[in-house]
Amino acid sequence: MTSIAYQADTLVTLAGSAPGYGLVRQGAVVVEGGEIAWVGAAADLPAGYGAARRVHFGDRVITPGLIDCHTHIVFGGDRAQEFEARLKGAAYEAIARAGGGIAATVTATRRASQAQLLRSASRRLEHLIAEGVTTIEIKSGYGLDRDTELRMLRAARRLGEARRVEVKTSFLGAHTAPPEHRGDADAYLDTVCIPALQAAARRGLVDAVDGFCEGMAFGAGQIERLFQAARALDLPLKLHAEQLSHLGGARLAARYGALSADHLEYATEDDARAMAAAGTVAVLLPGAFYTLGATRPPPVEYFRRHGVAMAVATDCNPGSSPLTSILLAMNMGCTLFGLTPREALTGATRHAARALGLSDRGEIVAGKRADLAVWDIGHPSELAYRIGFNPLHRRIFGGAA
Repeated sequence: MTSIAYQADTLVTLAGSAPGYGLVRQGAVVVEGGEIAWVGAAADLPAGYGAARRVHFGDRVITPGLIDCHTHIVFGGDRAQEFEARLKGAAYEAIARAGGGIAATVTATRRASQAQLLRSASRRLEHLIAEGVTTIEIKSGYGLDRDTELRMLRAARRLGEARRVEVKTSFLGAHTAPPEHRGDADAYLDTVCIPALQAAARRGLVDAVDGFCEGMAFGAGQIERLFQAARALDLPLKLHAEQLSHLGGARLAARYGALSADHLEYATEDDARAMAAAGTVAVLLPGAFYTLGATRPPPVEYFRRHGVAMAVATDCNPGSSPLTSILLAMNMGCTLFGLTPREALTGATRHAARALGLSDRGEIVAGKRADLAVWDIGHPSELAYRIGFNPLHRRIFGGAA
């Protein structure tokens, strides 16, 4: 088997057992068959790898490939006019109740062909790949009928086949009730959402199931019915929870052992305790917080106190977070939520992998996938420090540069 030894001034391993960033100076990463075979100082390279092809990146920094663990990049249309309306004082929930918001994107997405969805999503994906993303989660949720939900999920799968990036899909049929079921969310769940989930699962289009637990969407009791249907299909769970109010979504997610609870601006210390006990990751989404002009940040200190893993993602979507920069999301996580640069980077690598139920990536550790990013920087803190600057030199996917 051919071995490649990637060498650089600094390796940022982010290994769970290592302190801080897990730095290795003058390091080497040996890759075989798409996996990391050995990591350490280049001077200590075992004799067995003496014939490995060496690729020197000089004074650069190598990190794990970045992971965007919460996106909605497959959708039709845009909502730039709503952005203007919010700047003039209109509230997000008021726009949604007037037929805008998610409902407006549903209309545009239903009209779009799979080819159109692929073209528009590909452009968004390009930006993320260009910033070192090697794994991305993509949600449905803008169809809210069986056929369009399936079309969105197929488009997401095609993106992963067409590009050197791994795509994980989440079924988000419980995003909100569509216009034709307004006022009857229970009927929508029973006659459309859950049957669409079952159809998507039969076709192998779903890696996880998500929902939106909020006053403008679904209550905790309704989400629990969705969770029970997902559990019957042996699918892992995620949840948009406590973004605009506190409805008990975070504790519901923890009770069902969800991979993650996302947003969490209104989460409490009791929520943090429950999530810690369940191993549920807190996915922080500063793009939505910024775009909506929110003033209550998620309780990062509670998450730290109770040992809740914190991931960071773009939440790329047409309404509340039209953000296609994982690096800017990391910066916002620091400037708006008080994360440290190390927490932000870990949140876009190791903890993001955990939020997707992936134990084979997110660290530069022997036995993990060889998904790496090579940066023109001197220290990993620069990735969260700079604004509007992309220092990516090379992206390595499955061991191949």
